[in-house]
Amino acid sequence: MSESQRPPVWIGHVTMRTRVLDDTESFMKQIGMRTIFRGDEVAVLELRGGTHVVLIDDAEAEPGKADFDLMVEDIDATYAEYQTHGFPVTEMHEGRIHKSFTVTEPGGHRIVVNSTHVRDHATV
Repeated sequence: MSESQRPPVWIGHVTMRTRVLDDTESFMKQIGMRTIFRGDEVAVLELRGGTHVVLIDDAEAEPGKADFDLMVEDIDATYAEYQTHGFPVTEMHEGRIHKSFTVTEPGGHRIVVNSTHVRDHATV
């Protein structure tokens, strides 16, 4: 594979259990995901690149740090947008590789949102 080609693999699915499936699904849609399936106890949402976040209704789900993070093109605009929507966000953090912040979704999971570092010359 050359450096200019898109990698041949990607993450297919990540899961998150939530006590408030409707609210968590709505939140995920507000931040830019789209629902591709909705059942009584599960919602599947799609991100850029085709990765699916599978939300599972679970009355005993414990809030905490999400097992995944998100990456966005414009971290400053995203941060401002989340604040405008009233989403609970932390201060912005300037790391060695990413600028990032954490947002808490309605079920209580804390999701890290990172600035992009996707290579410009790759075909996406």
